[in-house]
Amino acid sequence: MKIFHGFNFSNLRGDFFGGLTAAVVALPLALAFGVASGLGPLPGLYGAIIVGFFAALFGGTSTQISGPTGPMTVVIASIFLHFDRNLEIVFFIISLSGLMQVFIGCTNLGTYVKTIPDSVVTGFMSGIGIIIICLQIPVLLGLGSEGNVISSLLKLQYISDYKIDSLIIGLTGLLIMVFVSKKIDSYIPRPVIALIVGSILASFYFTNQTLIGYIPSGIPSFSIYIPTLVELPEIIFYAAMLASLGVIDSLLTSIVADNMTNTNHMPNKESIGQGIGNFFSGLLGGLAGAGATMRTVINIQSGGKTPFSGLLHSVVLIMILMFFGSYAGMIPLAILASILLKVGYDIIDWNFVYSIKSKSKIDIFIALAVILMIVFINLIIAILVGTIGSYLLKKHYE
Repeated sequence: MKIFHGFNFSNLRGDFFGGLTAAVVALPLALAFGVASGLGPLPGLYGAIIVGFFAALFGGTSTQISGPTGPMTVVIASIFLHFDRNLEIVFFIISLSGLMQVFIGCTNLGTYVKTIPDSVVTGFMSGIGIIIICLQIPVLLGLGSEGNVISSLLKLQYISDYKIDSLIIGLTGLLIMVFVSKKIDSYIPRPVIALIVGSILASFYFTNQTLIGYIPSGIPSFSIYIPTLVELPEIIFYAAMLASLGVIDSLLTSIVADNMTNTNHMPNKESIGQGIGNFFSGLLGGLAGAGATMRTVINIQSGGKTPFSGLLHSVVLIMILMFFGSYAGMIPLAILASILLKVGYDIIDWNFVYSIKSKSKIDIFIALAVILMIVFINLIIAILVGTIGSYLLKKHYE
């Protein structure tokens, strides 16, 4: 297996524009996912830079752009709350999950992702989308954020205490995300327009806002946590969950990239690249990441064809962090919520919903069961139970 995959100098112009555009889109998403995880905007940006760089350098999908994603953020948020908001343990789990992903790649386990039934993938993506939407609705209303769906929905009982300024900013962001034309979006991505407009409005007109706050500029610091024997079993469990989810999330995006570029990714090498990225991200205080579908698609559409685009994406984010980090503190949380609400909506498998009449009862049952388990129980349990249940039911009835 080659150390580096897909590098060549024949498409530098396309890779430049692909990486630049992907970075512009990644900035608001990284900040939003960082805030949604509970770790803060800076770890989100670190995660986009570090995972994006190492996954491009060592991964097996030439056009993949990696960084914080909805599924990974949801798991990190639950881990953060489970360990009483102990950042050191969370970052250790991220690094350990990276090592596990390297192991998955070295033992060829990544190839089995393709055997996951479509109905389970539908339930997985749709469940994640629903979680993101539920978590961001209170933020849009200015009611604050919660780490799980039930707590977030319970917060809506105080809806009469909503902040009109937050609601106006949030709705403005939603209108931009939904109605800005694709032609304009091809020049200035919708999340960036929403970010700029929302920040200007919050600074001069609708000032009763909760903002991201000060983001320190500079390079991350290295740290490592030594867990106790009592903590180790739970740490290993959550690291395995995060590692498995990251591999699944990344390789599903790799399949999307293959379909768009008529190429074939290397699943085991991709798992190794993602693992190296997450290992260093945890060591340097970054959020866990995976292959990001939206950013990968944008990279391809903007001309990216080789891993140089992924490397440039990280370099651009480093420049933003070093020189413009102070300006990011002016971003209102409501505008990030509006961006994430659109992301959550887009993650839901609407094609399955529109074609539900042509689906078998087993597929519908499995998809709904996986959605419910993801929203209210556990992501990995949902995938395992859904996959095994799908094969057993189809074997019995077909």
